[in-house]
Amino acid sequence: MQSLTGTGVALVTPFRKDFSVDTEALERIVNFQVDNGIDYLVVLGTTAEAATLNADEKKLVIKTIIKANAGRLPLVLGVGGNNTADVVEELKTTDLSDFVAVLSVSPYYNKPTQEGIYQHFKAVAQASPLPVILYNVPGRTGSNMLPDTVIRLANDFDNVVAIKEAAGDIVQAMKLIQRKPEGFLVISGDDMITLPMVLAGGAGVISVIGEGLPKEFSRMVRLGLDKKADEAYEIHYRIMDSIDMIFEQGNPAGIKEIFKELGLSENTVRLPLVPVNADLAARISAFLKKFSAETPVLVGA
Repeated sequence: MQSLTGTGVALVTPFRKDFSVDTEALERIVNFQVDNGIDYLVVLGTTAEAATLNADEKKLVIKTIIKANAGRLPLVLGVGGNNTADVVEELKTTDLSDFVAVLSVSPYYNKPTQEGIYQHFKAVAQASPLPVILYNVPGRTGSNMLPDTVIRLANDFDNVVAIKEAAGDIVQAMKLIQRKPEGFLVISGDDMITLPMVLAGGAGVISVIGEGLPKEFSRMVRLGLDKKADEAYEIHYRIMDSIDMIFEQGNPAGIKEIFKELGLSENTVRLPLVPVNADLAARISAFLKKFSAETPVLVGA
């Protein structure tokens, strides 16, 4: 799918200081992505703190993003969980008319076998009216969806069109790229190894740091897709320290601190997450000031 090539971002859900959803801030964040070169938006993923949103809040987030986006960028909706029957029911009952695909995480906590993962995604693929992006993130799920399982799903179901691969293992990513069927997209889910994955044949990224530094990060990905490695790595190494920083004390606490510095939203997160501490906040602020001085058009644009 051409619409899933390049830089997608996993949108945060901004909260006010009273922990309510800040729809005005969310609109600003969406516009910031559209105006700075992002290719598509991912709604209600992990970075959105979807686990802490109730049903009405999820509907509000979806409605706000659809309105703010106004058809400018393709939208992907996160629909996943560790109860297969619930995921199937959500796919059957959710209005997906504004979305081009769904992103579905490998079941977490239950720690299924590879056959269990396959059967879960078989049910998801059969229920989904939209193309499915598999999401492998072992650090959160407690299990790794191995290349054999991914390739089996890609070959067996025409609507399984991509994987967001966030194992942080470049060798595993290369095995997926080597063996994938034609047209299947291997998308990085790990900001730090996005560029080497793209240069190896990956289709792009679903990013977190990309929504804080959208113009430069999306430019890096485009350069990677064009195989302009030296220019792309120049950007990678300028951004690299910020990637470590935003994940140091949990996601999305770090990226929300960037948005606070940019004046786009508060840094409020919901328990069990907490905001970054003063030391990390100061380091993020110093990074952004330096980055802004080097590329003044990019930050706060």
